[in-house]
Amino acid sequence: MLSVFALVALFGSLALAAPAAPGWRFDLRNQTSGIVVLESVIVSPTLALFFDRASDDPLQINGHSAWGALWNLETNVVTALNVITNSWCAGGALLSNGTMASIGGDQGGFDNNPAIKPGNQAIRLFEPCESPTGEGCTVFEDPNLKLLAERWYSSSIRISDGSLLIVGGSHVTSHFYNTDPESSFEFFPRKEEAVRPSPFLKRALPVNLFPRIFALPDGKIFMVANNQSIIYDIDAQTETILPDIPNGVRVTAPTDGSAILLPLSPPDYTPEVLICGGSDIDDRTPAVDLSSQHPASSQCSRIMLTPEGIARGWQVEHMLEPRTLNELLHIPNGQILISNGASKGFSGFRSDPQTISNPVGNSNADDAALIPSIYTPDAPLGRRISNAGMPNASIARMYHATITLTPQGNFLVAGSNPNNSTMFTSGVKFPSEFRVQMLDPPFMFVERPKILDMPKNIGFAKRVTVPISLPNALNRRGAKVQVALMDLGFSTHGFHMGARLVFMDATVSRDGRSLTFVTPPNGKVYPPGPATIFLTVDDVTSEGAWVMVGSGQPPPVVE
Repeated sequence: MLSVFALVALFGSLALAAPAAPGWRFDLRNQTSGIVVLESVIVSPTLALFFDRASDDPLQINGHSAWGALWNLETNVVTALNVITNSWCAGGALLSNGTMASIGGDQGGFDNNPAIKPGNQAIRLFEPCESPTGEGCTVFEDPNLKLLAERWYSSSIRISDGSLLIVGGSHVTSHFYNTDPESSFEFFPRKEEAVRPSPFLKRALPVNLFPRIFALPDGKIFMVANNQSIIYDIDAQTETILPDIPNGVRVTAPTDGSAILLPLSPPDYTPEVLICGGSDIDDRTPAVDLSSQHPASSQCSRIMLTPEGIARGWQVEHMLEPRTLNELLHIPNGQILISNGASKGFSGFRSDPQTISNPVGNSNADDAALIPSIYTPDAPLGRRISNAGMPNASIARMYHATITLTPQGNFLVAGSNPNNSTMFTSGVKFPSEFRVQMLDPPFMFVERPKILDMPKNIGFAKRVTVPISLPNALNRRGAKVQVALMDLGFSTHGFHMGARLVFMDATVSRDGRSLTFVTPPNGKVYPPGPATIFLTVDDVTSEGAWVMVGSGQPPPVVE
């Protein structure tokens, strides 16, 4: 039996023990999204813009189901928006003046929603919104403002002149493979009166929907579709073929993996691309011969896009589990979050005439991947991926789910609907999902650095000093200081279009009251337009500061 003195010593030591360090957490919001969030983009420091297909979602506007909405990141209030054209499976990105452009969509309607207009040539605009609550802000559509080509499942990114490059897609709804392709490029605002044909997109058929595309720091574009990759020179209009993704892994719809441009760092801004997940099927296999139980791929492939890196080819490692429909996202400290998706099957849902043999309910995929992982780019090969301490989401985020980093520093997780309409039926394994979660990093639960002020606009190749405050624990010599300039991207179908993280050389003053950083040299390294700046000190990240990089003028701009 312990003596009184021993008990006192024991309880004293327990009282002095350090509290457990905070970990990652999923937090379920008390408000639902009202529409299935199959597209999500941050449009202001306080607002996320959601799109669904035009269908029968519960959120109403003008006497019919809405398929657009604003989500207030501070209050969790959802506001329906009046959208005219069908935004189902559209792409999108932000322009140099901060306007969000939603590109393309579905040509079809919905029996119970007569308000819908065809969306496959549509361009929907959401101009910069000064109201923190979104009051007076809405989606603008001009019936005379159209794409050159019909595009469903196309990708869009902002390029070095602040305009959008639009890539690929299908003319009409494809039930599985791309059977009516638009194998071309065009721009918004329009620069030419004809599309640019792409041999690459033709070679990548029939698995080339939502190509994974990235603007490189030399102004060229890296593209992946199916298991193939190229670098596209916009000015010369040439395609340079790169090595295929190893082991026959295909990474675009309907065999979705995710891809991301790894953080760019001065002085060289050397580009590397990471691709994780997908499927190793033979793309000549008829859909009816495929199964929802076919294992997804666990493969991650990484390539450095320099002559030496291309000659070495793809470096292969593996996630902790197979994933398809997953998404890769930047964390402000330079790590990559791997989240969402399934471990078996494919994108899409039960449909005729091209359906897989054994959908789960209506879902072409099964076995939700519920635990996120963290990828550390500068760790040794084979030790870069970990889910230690990561929480279980408990909510399946399958086909038509999204996730995006917010200016607050956490991740907004929403959507999922592998069904052909809103599905609330009890007992369905993967129903329409309207619950919204936040995935909170550990720094959300401790005292954080603060950026106290930021210029509305910052130019290129400028030295900028701003006031900050630091917690005492972080205000020390030798602390690791990182300043990330980020495009938070447009999330849909496992791909974060336009997402970008550029580190800036930075120093904190001796008194910890000011931060000085050097902006990127030009619009190739960071295409001119909106950005969020995060300050991270010893892996504790501030809230983001919303800023316009460049003049904020409409595209095209030369900056």
